[in-house]
Amino acid sequence: MKPLPPYPAQHQDQQPGLESEMKPRPLFDNPNYQGSGKLKDKIAIITGGDSGQGRAIALAYAKEGADVVIVYLNEHSDADETKHAVEQQGRRCLTIAGNIGSEPFCQQVIAQTVETFGKLDILVNNAAEQHVQNSLEQISSEQMEQTFRTNFYSVFYLSKAALPHMKPGSTIINAASLTAYEGNEQLIDYSATKGAIVSFTRSLSKSLSSKGIRVNGVVPGTIWTPLIPASFPADQVANWGAKTPMKRAGQPYEIAPAYVYLASDDSTYVSGQFLHITGGVIMNG
Repeated sequence: MKPLPPYPAQHQDQQPGLESEMKPRPLFDNPNYQGSGKLKDKIAIITGGDSGQGRAIALAYAKEGADVVIVYLNEHSDADETKHAVEQQGRRCLTIAGNIGSEPFCQQVIAQTVETFGKLDILVNNAAEQHVQNSLEQISSEQMEQTFRTNFYSVFYLSKAALPHMKPGSTIINAASLTAYEGNEQLIDYSATKGAIVSFTRSLSKSLSSKGIRVNGVVPGTIWTPLIPASFPADQVANWGAKTPMKRAGQPYEIAPAYVYLASDDSTYVSGQFLHITGGVIMNG
C-alpha cells in the first residue's frame, strides 16, 4: 500500500540525502513486476543510482537482465543496499563514488565501465541537487554554478564521454522535472537546469539520429525520494504530494517502467521525447 501524507516531519542537513533515514522508506521495488529480458545483457550507467528513483531504475533494469553501474556522491550505505538488490536478481553491479560535476570524474566513470564490462549501452542521467531559496537575491553565484555543474554539466560531460562507446541501438535517458515546465519560485536555479536538460535532450536527439542512438527523458512529478527531506523544511516534507490530483507523492518504483521502456526495443521509434510521470498534473510542452 502506498503511504499517504501527512508523513512524519523530517529534514536532512546534507544533500542529496540518505534513503535509510527516511520515514516512511520510499518504495523502490514492485514485487509484482516480472522482467521479460527486455534489457538482456545490456550495460547501463545510472547516476544517483544509490537511492530514490535511481535505485528503482537500477532494480528494474536488473530484473530485465541488465548489468548496472551505480554512480553516486558519498552515500555508501545506500549504494551498498542498491548493489545487493541488483545482485539478488543475478546481475552484476559496479558502484563508483565521486562528484559528477567534475569532467575528469565523468570521463573516469565511462572508462571504468567499459574496462569492467567491455561496452556501454544505456546512460541514465538521473542525479541532481536542489537548494530552496525564497528569492533570486538569496541565490549566490556559487550555488547557481554548483547546481548547474551537478544537474546539467554532468549530463553534458557523461554524454560526451559515452558517445565513442555507443552503437546503433544505444540510448541516453535524462531526468527533467515538473519545474522545467511549471517553474518553481523556491527552486529558480534548479528549474533552470531542468529546462536546460529538456532543450539539450531534444537537440542531442536530432544530432545523434543518423547514428541510431536515441535520446529521451522522463519528467518526474512529486516523488518521494531522499532529495525531498534534504531540500525542504520539515513542514513541507510532511505534506509532500498532498496537492497533486492523486493526493499523494509518487513512489520511485512508479517511475522505473518509463526508463525501461525508453531503454528497450519497445521504443525504437521514440527519440527527443519526454514521458511525464506527474501524478495527474497536466502540462504543456
